[in-house]
Parts: sequence; structure tokens; C-alpha cells
Amino acid sequence: MSVDHVDTIVVGAGILGLAVAREVLARRPRERVLVVEREPRPAAHQSSHSSGVIHAGVYYAPGSLKARLCVDGAALMYAYCERHGIDARAIGKLIIALRRDELPALDELERRARANGVGGVRRLDADGLRAIEPHASGIAALHSPNTGIVDFGAVCARLATDLREAGAELRPRFEVVAVAAGDRTIRLRAGSGDELQGARAIFCAGLWSDRLAVLAGTDPDPRIVPFRGGYMRLRPERRELVRGLIYPVPDPSLPFLGVHLTPRIDGEVLLGPSALLAGARDGYRLSTLRAADIRDTATWPGTWRMARRWWRTGIHELRLAISREAFAAVAAQYVPDLRGEDLQPAFAGVRAQAVGRDGRLVDDFLLSATPRAIHVRNAPSPAATSSLALAAKIADAADQLP
Repeated sequence: MSVDHVDTIVVGAGILGLAVAREVLARRPRERVLVVEREPRPAAHQSSHSSGVIHAGVYYAPGSLKARLCVDGAALMYAYCERHGIDARAIGKLIIALRRDELPALDELERRARANGVGGVRRLDADGLRAIEPHASGIAALHSPNTGIVDFGAVCARLATDLREAGAELRPRFEVVAVAAGDRTIRLRAGSGDELQGARAIFCAGLWSDRLAVLAGTDPDPRIVPFRGGYMRLRPERRELVRGLIYPVPDPSLPFLGVHLTPRIDGEVLLGPSALLAGARDGYRLSTLRAADIRDTATWPGTWRMARRWWRTGIHELRLAISREAFAAVAAQYVPDLRGEDLQPAFAGVRAQAVGRDGRLVDDFLLSATPRAIHVRNAPSPAATSSLALAAKIADAADQLP
């Protein structure tokens, strides 16, 4: 068994962990910073399994961390990509209302966007939305011109290069199985038996964040409940149906945005995602089942309280997960020319959704502290967009550790 001594240990090499390590080094360039990752490579999970949207900050409750950090984070992300030659395009988004009963929710989104300082947002009627998306249909829309797209995997690769150039180390295949904090140091042990000792640790572990927080001695509430988000793609010859991002008016009581249409940097057009309880925290295939993950989901009281409230939504999402025609029918409400034969299977991601013991879906970013450690307990979308701004917030919290 070897014990390595460092100053700051960052656990998790997704986009947020990499951004946090970069922020720590910017503040303390002489420190020894080590980023550990359970997988063989950085960005193996949420950071590389998303639609790649740079959100503008339209949706989030004014005053929330999401609202403050998304707007700032988007500006930082665009600037970072420009500085490093990463293709990031503000192609714009339409949030489309299909029915009159959706107009109050669209009004609320417009109010939030203006309160959050989202630039350029404007309300459109049916003719106005068709001027932007000729194949789209609806009675009204909110246009957010600064919403964009990027390959977050490419951003992660650049962040990893930044860290190596600044003297940090990235250590793959280090799965933390034990955490012990003392008066001056914190010690992390991997399944291999190797140990790390540092002055502080910052846990940005995504799908495994709750387990590591519990290992560090904190409350198990909230627990991560994994949701599998499946995507379809348009056949290449049908991509001309979509110019920019097309979104529905979301249910304000859910932290999911519904099935949307998303052009990607590589030229593909995605449809999705669905939102289905996953049988594994890395359950990218419906057939992937892990007993420990199922047990953690099934034994959490919040899972059952959530299910009792949202079972009808769950049935709808199950239909989307197993039926191409159902997927196409939802998307065709917004782009009527779409047909089931226009869709092809794409990929899936797994969302690390924090669920409280009371069944509440935690909506905002959530940080907590244990002796000599900071834990990111909930960082769903727009965490990738917000990552450079959220990293500064996390580093601020880490600087307050004794």
C-alpha cells in the first residue's frame, strides 16, 4: 500500500471536477493538486453523455444558484471556448407553447429570464416563431438567442490539458472506498488499497456523490436516484427540419425540460431525452442492472414518495423509452412534418438527480461540508454550462475550510 501526500484532492474528473481543480490552481498555483477518477478516463459519464447545450438561464428561479451561475457560467464558457479554439455556437432556442393553457407558464419563463439578466429574450407569436423555425408550429414562443451548443467532451479535454500544463495530476482508476478526516488532513483509500492524504478534498462525484458524502460521515439525505435519458436522432436527410433548439414549455414542478430538438456541433439533430428510472448509475443501456444501485434506489423512502406523486409521468416516460412512434409523436407536436421513420436510435445519458427523503426532487445546485471536505450533492443541468462559475463558488467554500 502506498500513501501519497498532496494539498488538494478533487474527486471526480467530469467537467465540474476539472473546472474546480483549475480554479484551485489559479488561486494557489504552488499547491499540489490531484484529480482522482474512478473510470479509466475523464468525463466518462454525464459530461460526455449530454446534448451539449449551453443554457442561457431562462428557466431558473431568480435568486437561485442555478439562475446566478448559469448566466455567468454561459458567458465564461463562450469566452473559454473562443480562447481555446473550441467550436461553440449561439444558435438560439425557441420555447414553444402549443395551447392557451401553456401561456401563463410562458409568461413566467419570460419574467424569470428578465429577472435573471438573460440577454436578447423576446416573445413571438405564431408567425414570428415560424420566421425563425419554418417547420415549427405553436401559438407563441419565447426566443433566447444566446442559447448555444458545444461539445462538452472537447471542453473537458482542454481543461485536462490546462491542468497538466499547470502541474496538476490526473489519476484514473482510483475508486474511493473509504474517507477519514483528522485534525489537519483527510485520507482517501481506493479499492486497490492505495491511499491519498491531503489538506482538503473536494468531491465532485456526480452519480456517486451521495455515497462518498456518507463515507465522509454526513447525512444520506438527499440520495442520488439515477434517471436514464434516451435520445433519438434525425436521419441526415431530415435535418433541415430544425435550424436551432426547439423546446416545449416545461412543467414548472419538475426539474426536467421535456423532449426537445437539439442540433449538435457534429451536425446531428437529437430528439430527447426521455426520463426513466435507471437500473444502474451507469445504466446507459436499459438492460444494465446493478444490484447495489437498485437497492439504493428501492430502499430510499423518497423514491416511493416521488413515485406516488409522479407515476403518471413515469408511465409516459416509459412509453417514450420503448417506442419510437411515441417519441416521434411528442416531437411532431412542435415540428409537424416529423414521422417515426425519420428517427434513429442515438445514445443515452444518466442524470444524477438528488431526491430528498420526503420525495422532493432537489432542483438547485447543492453543496455541503464535512471535516476538511466540500461535497457537491446535486449538480444537474445546467451544471456543464455553469461549470466555470460554479467552480469558483465551490472553491470559495473550500477556502473556508479550517
